[in-house]
Amino acid sequence: MNANANETTSNTTTQSTFLTVEAVATLTGRRRKSKQVEALRMMGLPFWVNAIGQPIVTVAAVEGRREPAREKEWVMPRKKHGQKKHT
Repeated sequence: MNANANETTSNTTTQSTFLTVEAVATLTGRRRKSKQVEALRMMGLPFWVNAIGQPIVTVAAVEGRREPAREKEWVMPRKKHGQKKHT
């Protein structure tokens, strides 16, 4: 068995939730993070942007599988008029 065969075997047996950086570049055809984000938006694929600006894409999104519903963005409750401040 050659090195490429071992590499292929390890890639197919390891399942990941997210695409690799290289896979996102291949999918979008872009290396620059901002251009990857633009391409993903044009494709209509759901993704997140991490703290360093890298788009994060789930394998499920690319395969067309439905992903579990995400929680809505948390919003800080506002004090209603007439309520006393809790101390």
